[in-house]
Amino acid sequence: MPAPSTIVLNGIRLLLALEGLVAAARGVWPAVFVTAAALALTRLPGLIASRVGLRFPPSFLAAVALFVLATLYLGELHDFYNRFWWWDLVLHFGSAMGFGILGFLLIFMLFEGDCYAAPPWAVGLLSFCVAMTVGVLWEIFEYAMDTFFGFNMQKSGLPDTMGDLIVNTVGAALAAFAGVIYLLDRAGRLGAPFDLFIQTNRARFRKVFVRKGAARRMPDPGHAADTPGAEDAGSPARGETGGGAARRGP
Repeated sequence: MPAPSTIVLNGIRLLLALEGLVAAARGVWPAVFVTAAALALTRLPGLIASRVGLRFPPSFLAAVALFVLATLYLGELHDFYNRFWWWDLVLHFGSAMGFGILGFLLIFMLFEGDCYAAPPWAVGLLSFCVAMTVGVLWEIFEYAMDTFFGFNMQKSGLPDTMGDLIVNTVGAALAAFAGVIYLLDRAGRLGAPFDLFIQTNRARFRKVFVRKGAARRMPDPGHAADTPGAEDAGSPARGETGGGAARRGP
């Protein structure tokens, strides 16, 4: 049986495809364009990842599809932005969290998972900057669409922009903090998304697994004098790894 995330992903794609066909049959072409764009966006992350040699776990792709469904299908096509004043803020918060976590993983990947070369606070700060940059670029895009094409994406203007940026800041900061505590091995179950992405792209985080294997082969200091050559088969201590990610193998 397919994983729940795969079912969600395929269900969203099927819903968008059916909605587009119904809109085409009725001649509602704006709806056809929106559903077609949304359907394409649910596939775009996977295509881009494959081009650069990465793999997104199905749960990541399902989260992207849910976000696209909420923004284009529900937000634009069914006018949720005007029906619910908080809809836009929730989506900005979610996108900031998502880009913050993804930015953290991509930056950590540049160090191949080396916790010594990538201090948690530095990776967290950079991931915060990535998420904030995306948020600022989106606000510039909204301003450009309103100015040059007569859209009303900013709605109330400056208050809308500032509210979005404040929510982006909170979401980006929480994502960066989650990444930092993950590397410090204090995330608990909250570290599951990080673990999943790293294990799905093992070749890009090889130092995480190399360090773990090396740490497991180190002799136990408490028994080395009595049993030469004895190996510690348990999890390595914090001082041997420099961070929690080095102990997160499959």
